[in-house]
Amino acid sequence: MPLIVTGARQVGKTHGLLEFGKAHYKNVVYLNFENYSELHEIFERDLNPVRIIRELSVKKGEPIFPDDTLLIFDEVQACERALTSLKYFCEDAPQYHIAAAGSLLGVTLNRSKFSFPVGKIDRIMLYPLDFEEFLWALGRKSGAELIRECFETNSKFTAHTDFLDFYKLYLLTGGMPQIVREYVNNKDFDIISVLQHNINDAYIADMVKYAQPTETNRILAAFNSIPAQLAKENHKFQYKIIKTGARAYEYEAPLDWLQAAGIVRKCVKVTEGKFPLELFAQHNSFKAYLTDAGLLSSKYSLPHNVLLSDFSGFDTIKGALAENYVFMALNQNGYEPHYWESEGKAEVDFIFQDRNGKIIPVEVKSSENNRSRSLNLYVAKYKPDYSIRISAKNFGFENNIKSVPLYAVFCL
Repeated sequence: MPLIVTGARQVGKTHGLLEFGKAHYKNVVYLNFENYSELHEIFERDLNPVRIIRELSVKKGEPIFPDDTLLIFDEVQACERALTSLKYFCEDAPQYHIAAAGSLLGVTLNRSKFSFPVGKIDRIMLYPLDFEEFLWALGRKSGAELIRECFETNSKFTAHTDFLDFYKLYLLTGGMPQIVREYVNNKDFDIISVLQHNINDAYIADMVKYAQPTETNRILAAFNSIPAQLAKENHKFQYKIIKTGARAYEYEAPLDWLQAAGIVRKCVKVTEGKFPLELFAQHNSFKAYLTDAGLLSSKYSLPHNVLLSDFSGFDTIKGALAENYVFMALNQNGYEPHYWESEGKAEVDFIFQDRNGKIIPVEVKSSENNRSRSLNLYVAKYKPDYSIRISAKNFGFENNIKSVPLYAVFCL
């Protein structure tokens, strides 16, 4: 089946496909539907795969071989007919290998005039680099492997302090490949700041380009409110933070737009810590996180030397950054984290359903402070097999709580 790679802008979809094609195919034929509007005409007449292949080959001046050519449809959301054609390539011409990439597929398809090739494509989501991949980029792969060993055995990690510093660095840079490369090559935080602002501006440009004019301002307002939503004591998303008097019905669609674009992820509240969690989800109560830690740090406009130090006095923001980071680490590992709240008396940062169906509570602390009133209440009520506390403390297992340092969340 054709493959569609989705994800936010700048996560490396196109680069990854080109590198994959060069490594595994005789040749690669690259087509960008956003920059090359003449390609759209090829799909207008009909969706016959053989004719389309012949005309694409002529247009590009390159041969397209069955089984030996990787055909890349980039920014495929810009040509709905090309997206629909993937169904016919799957059914009638599977000998042609097609990989498509798009930043906003889920968004634009909500207004599509043509059918989406449901069941006829493979689809994967590409995220920014997680912390483990970040360590690889820094040449610290052996350190990442040792962290995994300590995680499995609950034994102390001797380089604990050094890797807490790498964690702080990751909060600053995030996992966008261009940003990580800039750090590895030059370590110029001024340029990193500019690049992060450029990516955030590119998201805003997409809002203007792809959203309806009446929606754009609301999408932008919801996007810009997220740092403030996470910086307040209660991280639950509140519409009044966007603007005074804002109502849910006005901003539900804009938030769905941001999530479909891969920019934002929702963490929905559950009222019970029981299997299956989705039965107890309250979708009108949620937290909203940015999919990249560095872009969130950028929106707070904190100087890099503040972020890389202990930055006392910024505990609220430090907690917001840690929580955003942990949520995305769980999400990238294939989990759908929720948060648990009990009648406003207690709240556990995250709970997730592991691959054996067990419900595991997760408490996040940005420092070594380990007071756990809410976690204790949850444990007393639901008696989970074990709990996880993520903090600045080293590995350990005590009182049925697995201590996981902030730099080791990728192990979960």
